[in-house]
Amino acid sequence: MDMSVWILNLAVLFVVLESDLGTRRVSRFRVFRPVVTTAAIVPFFLGHLATGGYGLALEVAGTAAGLLLGLLVSFFMPVHEGVAKGRRCAKSRAGIGYAVTWLAVVGARIGFSYGSEHVFSRQLGEWMATHSVSSDALTDALIFMAVIMMLTRTALLHVRARAVLTGPRPAHASLPVE
Repeated sequence: MDMSVWILNLAVLFVVLESDLGTRRVSRFRVFRPVVTTAAIVPFFLGHLATGGYGLALEVAGTAAGLLLGLLVSFFMPVHEGVAKGRRCAKSRAGIGYAVTWLAVVGARIGFSYGSEHVFSRQLGEWMATHSVSSDALTDALIFMAVIMMLTRTALLHVRARAVLTGPRPAHASLPVE
C-alpha cells in the first residue's frame, strides 16, 4: 500500500481528533492549524492531476465526497457561546459520534487502499485500464477526499463560531465580573 495514504490519513485523523474532542474554545490557532497542516503535507503526496476523462471525474468525486463528509462530521460538533479567561468566546463540543465518524471514514480510505493492492487489485487495474484512469488520479481522489473533508470541517467551525459571537446575546446572559 502506498505509504502516502497512511501518512496523510493518520496525520489528518490525529490533527482533527486532538484539536476537537471534548469541549474546546474555537481560536484562530485551532482554525488555521488544519489549513497549515494541509499546506505542509499535501504537496508531497499529490501526483499528476488528471485533466480530463474518468481520472478527472474520479478526482471531482473525491472532492465532492470530502465536502459531504466534512458536512457530516460538522453535524457532530455543535458550536455554542462560552466564557474563557473571563471573556466571551465560541466553544465547540465533539464527542463519540464525531470520533467514530472520523475513524470510520479514515478506516474506509485505508481499507480501500489496502484492498486495491491486496484484495481486488486485478479488478481495479482492469477498470483503471479500461477507463484510462492513472494510479495518480486514484491517489489524488483519496487525498482530495481527506483534505476537503478536513477543510470543510474547518470552514464550518469558523463560520459557526463567528455566527455564535456576532449573533444576539440572550437578555439573561452576562459575562462574569473579574
